[in-house]
Amino acid sequence: MALAAGLGSAPVPRAELKLVRLLSRCEALAADRRSPGEWRLEKYVAALEEMLLALKKHASKPAPEVLNEYSRKVDFLKGMLEAEKLSSLSEKVLANQFLAPGRTPTTTKERTPATKTVHLQTKARYTGEMRSELLGTDPSCVADLEEMSLRKRTGPLPDEKQSAAELDAVLQHHHSIQEKLAEEMLHLARNLKNSTLVAQNVIKQDNQTLSHSLKLADQNFEKLKDESDRLEQHTKKSVNWLLWLMLIVVCFIFISMILFIRIFPKLR
Repeated sequence: MALAAGLGSAPVPRAELKLVRLLSRCEALAADRRSPGEWRLEKYVAALEEMLLALKKHASKPAPEVLNEYSRKVDFLKGMLEAEKLSSLSEKVLANQFLAPGRTPTTTKERTPATKTVHLQTKARYTGEMRSELLGTDPSCVADLEEMSLRKRTGPLPDEKQSAAELDAVLQHHHSIQEKLAEEMLHLARNLKNSTLVAQNVIKQDNQTLSHSLKLADQNFEKLKDESDRLEQHTKKSVNWLLWLMLIVVCFIFISMILFIRIFPKLR
Protein backbone atom coordinates (compact mmCIF):
# COMPACT_ATOMS: atom_id res chain seq x y z
CA MET A 1 0.00 0.00 0.00
CA ALA A 2 1.12 3.66 0.40
CA LEU A 3 2.65 2.48 3.66
CA ALA A 4 5.59 0.91 1.79
CA ALA A 5 6.33 4.15 -0.01
CA GLY A 6 5.90 6.13 3.20
CA LEU A 7 8.52 4.01 4.97
CA GLY A 8 11.14 5.01 2.41
CA SER A 9 10.26 8.67 1.94
CA ALA A 10 8.82 10.07 5.19
CA PRO A 11 8.49 8.81 8.78
CA VAL A 12 5.20 7.02 9.40
CA PRO A 13 3.28 8.06 12.53
CA ARG A 14 3.20 5.50 15.29
CA ALA A 15 -0.59 5.58 15.30
CA GLU A 16 -0.59 4.56 11.62
CA LEU A 17 1.85 1.71 12.33
CA LYS A 18 -0.47 0.38 15.03
CA LEU A 19 -3.44 0.74 12.70
CA VAL A 20 -1.67 -1.18 9.93
CA ARG A 21 -0.63 -3.99 12.29
CA LEU A 22 -4.12 -4.37 13.71
CA LEU A 23 -5.65 -4.15 10.23
CA SER A 24 -3.33 -6.89 8.98
CA ARG A 25 -4.27 -9.01 12.00
CA CYS A 26 -7.97 -8.50 11.33
CA GLU A 27 -7.55 -9.47 7.67
CA ALA A 28 -5.73 -12.65 8.74
CA LEU A 29 -8.51 -13.54 11.18
CA ALA A 30 -11.17 -12.86 8.56
CA ALA A 31 -9.37 -15.09 6.05
CA ASP A 32 -9.31 -18.05 8.48
CA ARG A 33 -12.29 -20.29 9.09
CA ARG A 34 -13.67 -18.90 12.37
CA SER A 35 -15.91 -20.68 14.85
CA PRO A 36 -19.39 -19.21 15.49
CA GLY A 37 -18.32 -18.12 18.98
CA GLU A 38 -15.27 -16.17 17.78
CA TRP A 39 -15.32 -12.71 19.34
CA ARG A 40 -11.84 -11.29 18.72
CA LEU A 41 -12.42 -10.04 15.19
CA GLU A 42 -15.44 -7.97 16.19
CA LYS A 43 -13.50 -6.40 19.07
CA TYR A 44 -10.50 -5.73 16.81
CA VAL A 45 -12.69 -4.05 14.16
CA ALA A 46 -14.24 -1.82 16.83
CA ALA A 47 -10.72 -0.87 17.96
CA LEU A 48 -9.78 -0.24 14.31
CA GLU A 49 -12.60 2.27 13.96
CA GLU A 50 -11.41 4.16 17.03
CA MET A 51 -7.80 4.13 15.83
CA LEU A 52 -8.84 5.35 12.38
CA LEU A 53 -10.78 8.26 13.89
CA ALA A 54 -7.77 9.16 16.02
CA LEU A 55 -5.45 8.94 13.00
CA LYS A 56 -7.67 11.31 11.01
CA LYS A 57 -7.31 13.87 13.80
CA HIS A 58 -3.55 13.33 14.11
CA ALA A 59 -1.26 16.22 13.25
CA SER A 60 0.92 14.12 10.93
CA LYS A 61 -1.89 12.13 9.37
CA PRO A 62 -1.27 10.35 6.03
CA ALA A 63 -2.54 11.45 2.63
CA PRO A 64 -6.31 11.54 2.03
CA GLU A 65 -6.18 8.65 -0.46
CA VAL A 66 -4.39 6.51 2.14
CA LEU A 67 -7.00 7.37 4.77
CA ASN A 68 -9.75 6.55 2.27
CA GLU A 69 -8.17 3.16 1.66
CA TYR A 70 -7.97 2.49 5.41
CA SER A 71 -11.62 3.50 5.77
CA ARG A 72 -12.58 1.27 2.85
CA LYS A 73 -10.96 -1.77 4.44
CA VAL A 74 -12.39 -1.08 7.90
CA ASP A 75 -15.88 -0.63 6.43
CA PHE A 76 -15.47 -3.87 4.51
CA LEU A 77 -14.58 -5.82 7.66
CA LYS A 78 -17.43 -4.21 9.57
CA GLY A 79 -19.91 -4.97 6.76
CA MET A 80 -18.68 -8.57 6.57
CA LEU A 81 -19.36 -9.06 10.29
CA GLU A 82 -22.82 -7.52 9.96
CA ALA A 83 -23.60 -9.78 7.00
CA GLU A 84 -22.63 -12.87 9.00
CA LYS A 85 -25.21 -11.94 11.64
CA LEU A 86 -28.08 -12.04 9.13
CA SER A 87 -30.43 -14.99 9.53
CA SER A 88 -31.27 -15.66 5.88
CA LEU A 89 -28.64 -17.05 3.51
CA SER A 90 -30.02 -15.01 0.60
CA GLU A 91 -29.66 -11.83 2.68
CA LYS A 92 -26.06 -12.76 3.44
CA VAL A 93 -25.29 -13.26 -0.25
CA LEU A 94 -26.94 -9.96 -1.16
CA ALA A 95 -25.10 -8.08 1.59
CA ASN A 96 -21.80 -9.66 0.51
CA GLN A 97 -22.36 -8.46 -3.05
CA PHE A 98 -22.46 -4.84 -1.89
CA LEU A 99 -19.22 -5.03 0.11
CA ALA A 100 -16.27 -3.14 -1.37
CA PRO A 101 -12.84 -4.62 -0.47
CA GLY A 102 -9.60 -2.65 -0.47
CA ARG A 103 -7.81 -1.82 -3.71
CA THR A 104 -4.19 -2.06 -2.52
CA PRO A 105 -2.28 -4.45 -0.23
CA THR A 106 -1.97 -3.55 3.42
CA THR A 107 1.65 -4.72 3.76
CA THR A 108 4.53 -5.20 1.35
CA LYS A 109 4.31 -8.99 1.79
CA GLU A 110 0.95 -9.10 0.04
CA ARG A 111 0.65 -9.55 -3.70
CA THR A 112 -3.13 -9.36 -3.69
CA PRO A 113 -5.14 -7.21 -1.24
CA ALA A 114 -6.15 -9.41 1.66
CA THR A 115 -9.64 -7.94 1.74
CA LYS A 116 -10.19 -9.04 -1.86
CA THR A 117 -9.19 -12.57 -0.93
CA VAL A 118 -11.51 -12.48 2.10
CA HIS A 119 -14.33 -11.18 -0.09
CA LEU A 120 -13.89 -14.00 -2.59
CA GLN A 121 -13.62 -16.60 0.19
CA THR A 122 -16.84 -15.34 1.78
CA LYS A 123 -18.58 -15.34 -1.58
CA ALA A 124 -17.39 -18.91 -2.22
CA ARG A 125 -18.59 -20.06 1.20
CA TYR A 126 -22.07 -18.58 0.74
CA THR A 127 -22.29 -20.03 -2.77
CA GLY A 128 -21.38 -23.45 -1.41
CA GLU A 129 -24.01 -23.17 1.32
CA MET A 130 -26.68 -22.21 -1.23
CA ARG A 131 -25.70 -25.15 -3.42
CA SER A 132 -25.79 -27.50 -0.43
CA GLU A 133 -29.32 -26.31 0.41
CA LEU A 134 -30.50 -27.05 -3.11
CA LEU A 135 -28.65 -30.36 -3.57
CA GLY A 136 -28.82 -31.61 0.01
CA THR A 137 -25.04 -31.96 0.43
CA ASP A 138 -22.83 -31.13 3.40
CA PRO A 139 -22.22 -27.33 3.50
CA SER A 140 -18.79 -27.69 5.14
CA CYS A 141 -17.49 -30.01 2.40
CA VAL A 142 -18.70 -27.71 -0.36
CA ALA A 143 -17.28 -24.65 1.38
CA ASP A 144 -13.93 -26.37 1.92
CA LEU A 145 -13.68 -27.27 -1.74
CA GLU A 146 -14.57 -23.72 -2.77
CA GLU A 147 -11.98 -22.20 -0.42
CA MET A 148 -9.26 -24.67 -1.48
CA SER A 149 -9.91 -23.74 -5.10
CA LEU A 150 -9.87 -20.07 -4.16
CA ARG A 151 -6.58 -20.32 -2.25
CA LYS A 152 -4.95 -22.04 -5.18
CA ARG A 153 -6.00 -19.17 -7.41
CA THR A 154 -5.06 -16.37 -4.99
CA GLY A 155 -1.68 -17.64 -3.75
CA PRO A 156 1.57 -15.67 -4.11
CA LEU A 157 2.31 -14.80 -7.75
CA PRO A 158 5.51 -13.51 -9.38
CA ASP A 159 4.09 -10.21 -10.58
CA GLU A 160 0.99 -8.03 -10.53
CA LYS A 161 -0.17 -9.05 -14.03
CA GLN A 162 -0.44 -12.70 -13.02
CA SER A 163 -2.24 -11.64 -9.84
CA ALA A 164 -4.78 -9.68 -11.86
CA ALA A 165 -5.17 -12.61 -14.24
CA GLU A 166 -5.77 -14.97 -11.34
CA LEU A 167 -8.34 -12.65 -9.86
CA ASP A 168 -10.15 -12.56 -13.18
CA ALA A 169 -10.02 -16.35 -13.30
CA VAL A 170 -11.49 -16.56 -9.79
CA LEU A 171 -14.26 -14.15 -10.69
CA GLN A 172 -15.00 -16.09 -13.87
CA HIS A 173 -15.01 -19.33 -11.89
CA HIS A 174 -17.55 -18.01 -9.41
CA HIS A 175 -19.60 -16.52 -12.22
CA SER A 176 -19.83 -19.98 -13.78
CA ILE A 177 -20.80 -21.42 -10.39
CA GLN A 178 -23.57 -18.85 -10.08
CA GLU A 179 -24.80 -19.70 -13.57
CA LYS A 180 -24.90 -23.41 -12.70
CA LEU A 181 -26.69 -22.60 -9.48
CA ALA A 182 -29.23 -20.51 -11.37
CA GLU A 183 -29.77 -23.37 -13.84
CA GLU A 184 -30.30 -25.82 -10.98
CA MET A 185 -32.78 -23.45 -9.35
CA LEU A 186 -34.60 -23.05 -12.66
CA HIS A 187 -34.71 -26.84 -13.07
CA LEU A 188 -36.13 -27.24 -9.56
CA ALA A 189 -38.67 -24.51 -10.26
CA ARG A 190 -39.78 -26.30 -13.43
CA ASN A 191 -40.11 -29.60 -11.55
CA LEU A 192 -42.13 -27.85 -8.88
CA LYS A 193 -44.37 -26.31 -11.53
CA ASN A 194 -44.92 -29.70 -13.21
CA SER A 195 -45.70 -31.32 -9.86
CA THR A 196 -48.14 -28.53 -9.09
CA LEU A 197 -49.88 -28.97 -12.44
CA VAL A 198 -50.16 -32.74 -11.92
CA ALA A 199 -51.55 -32.24 -8.43
CA GLN A 200 -53.97 -29.64 -9.80
CA ASN A 201 -55.24 -32.09 -12.45
CA VAL A 202 -55.67 -34.85 -9.86
CA ILE A 203 -57.57 -32.51 -7.56
CA LYS A 204 -59.72 -31.35 -10.49
CA GLN A 205 -60.60 -34.95 -11.38
CA ASP A 206 -61.39 -35.74 -7.76
CA ASN A 207 -63.67 -32.70 -7.60
CA GLN A 208 -65.46 -33.84 -10.76
CA THR A 209 -65.91 -37.34 -9.31
CA LEU A 210 -67.19 -35.90 -6.05
CA SER A 211 -69.63 -33.63 -7.90
CA HIS A 212 -70.93 -36.59 -9.90
CA SER A 213 -71.34 -38.64 -6.71
CA LEU A 214 -73.23 -35.80 -5.03
CA LYS A 215 -75.49 -35.48 -8.07
CA LEU A 216 -76.27 -39.23 -7.99
CA ALA A 217 -76.92 -39.02 -4.27
CA ASP A 218 -79.39 -36.17 -4.82
CA GLN A 219 -81.15 -38.17 -7.53
CA ASN A 220 -81.37 -41.23 -5.29
CA PHE A 221 -82.71 -39.09 -2.47
CA GLU A 222 -85.45 -37.69 -4.73
CA LYS A 223 -86.40 -41.21 -5.88
CA LEU A 224 -86.47 -42.45 -2.31
CA LYS A 225 -88.67 -39.52 -1.31
CA ASP A 226 -91.13 -40.27 -4.15
CA GLU A 227 -91.32 -43.95 -3.20
CA SER A 228 -91.87 -43.00 0.45
CA ASP A 229 -94.77 -40.75 -0.54
CA ARG A 230 -96.31 -43.50 -2.66
CA LEU A 231 -95.97 -46.01 0.14
CA GLU A 232 -97.55 -43.59 2.58
CA GLN A 233 -100.51 -43.00 0.25
CA HIS A 234 -100.90 -46.74 -0.30
CA THR A 235 -100.87 -47.35 3.44
CA LYS A 236 -103.52 -44.70 3.98
CA LYS A 237 -105.72 -46.23 1.27
CA SER A 238 -105.43 -49.69 2.81
CA VAL A 239 -106.37 -48.38 6.24
CA ASN A 240 -109.42 -46.59 4.81
CA TRP A 241 -110.74 -49.73 3.05
CA LEU A 242 -110.25 -51.80 6.20
CA LEU A 243 -112.15 -49.28 8.29
CA TRP A 244 -115.09 -49.22 5.89
CA LEU A 245 -115.15 -52.98 5.78
CA MET A 246 -115.28 -53.22 9.56
CA LEU A 247 -118.08 -50.65 9.67
CA ILE A 248 -120.07 -52.63 7.15
CA VAL A 249 -119.58 -55.85 9.13
CA VAL A 250 -120.63 -54.17 12.36
CA CYS A 251 -123.73 -52.71 10.72
CA PHE A 252 -124.64 -56.07 9.24
CA ILE A 253 -124.33 -57.80 12.61
CA PHE A 254 -126.42 -55.10 14.27
CA ILE A 255 -129.18 -55.37 11.69
CA SER A 256 -129.08 -59.16 11.89
CA MET A 257 -129.55 -59.09 15.63
CA ILE A 258 -132.53 -56.76 15.34
CA LEU A 259 -134.14 -59.02 12.75
CA PHE A 260 -133.46 -62.05 14.84
CA ILE A 261 -135.13 -60.47 17.81
CA ARG A 262 -138.17 -59.48 15.74
CA ILE A 263 -138.59 -62.82 14.05
CA PHE A 264 -138.00 -64.95 17.15
CA PRO A 265 -139.72 -63.24 20.02
CA LYS A 266 -138.74 -64.03 23.56
CA LEU A 267 -140.14 -67.29 24.85
CA ARG A 268 -142.36 -67.06 27.88
